[in-house]
Amino acid sequence: MESSIVSVRGVSKTYAGGLQALKRVDLEIKRGEIFALLGPNGAGKTTLIGVICGLITASSGTVIADGHDVVADFRAARMKIGLVPQELSTDAFETVAATVTFSRGLFGKRKDAAHVEKVLRALTLWDKRDAKIMTLSGGMKRRVLIAKALSHEPTILFLDEPTAGVDVELRHDMWNIVRDLRASGVTIILTTHYIQEAEEMADRIGVINKGELIVVEDKEVLMRRLGKRRLTLKLVKKLDAIPAALDGRSLELAPSGHELSYTFDGASEDTGIGALLAELGKAGVEINDLHTDESSLEDIFVGLVKGEQA
Repeated sequence: MESSIVSVRGVSKTYAGGLQALKRVDLEIKRGEIFALLGPNGAGKTTLIGVICGLITASSGTVIADGHDVVADFRAARMKIGLVPQELSTDAFETVAATVTFSRGLFGKRKDAAHVEKVLRALTLWDKRDAKIMTLSGGMKRRVLIAKALSHEPTILFLDEPTAGVDVELRHDMWNIVRDLRASGVTIILTTHYIQEAEEMADRIGVINKGELIVVEDKEVLMRRLGKRRLTLKLVKKLDAIPAALDGRSLELAPSGHELSYTFDGASEDTGIGALLAELGKAGVEINDLHTDESSLEDIFVGLVKGEQA
């Protein structure tokens, strides 16, 4: 079995005002994976990351990060973790190289110009090493935050909404950076509002809602288990209503009357399509064309959060 690099056991968090942000969360994150944590605003994503990083004290439970308890052995655990926050907060008047070098020093690491250069080159920041941060674009500033988080050579990297507010081209660049980091042996945990980001990059996905982890699953398994497929049938003649003989079927008639759609379980051996087509023929409904499409991770996510899925 693959070893866990982060173990979250029985973690809950209730704030002083009575808000229960986390309800007994158990989570194992595997060494070397990209794990995406999805959830609506206020679901508990940022609180969970804060607890794992040792920045928020849990009301109960324990967190072990690469062998170290984040409370009892905070300093050693924090050395293993790099955190890229959502906010673009960094010293505007410092140069890129100076701010990354300073971050390394904060963790008690000796100066290592070769490591700083390696990180800056990996993030295509080497040419900007002497530029003041205030002169950089938003996308470059976000890269500087990643460089700062990697300055002390962590084994675990948290990315909180890494591509929020950046353009599509830069988003793809960031995805490549994340994949390269994983290839270099860093375990990546990211929160994101962009479902496409999780679908594109994650090995496993966790969905959190109202402080509870409602599902943790391999991305491919999740897509297979919860993904519905839709068959769209284009009709030769307009229908005013679905024929009574087909009442028991999961059919929807488009407002135009020229399309029928049928939802089925793509993982099931018997999709029911053959029987449906035979019944349509009997009812005198002629089909001009047909195509299928699968539900996206976004559809699955919305269904889970609404409680439509078990």
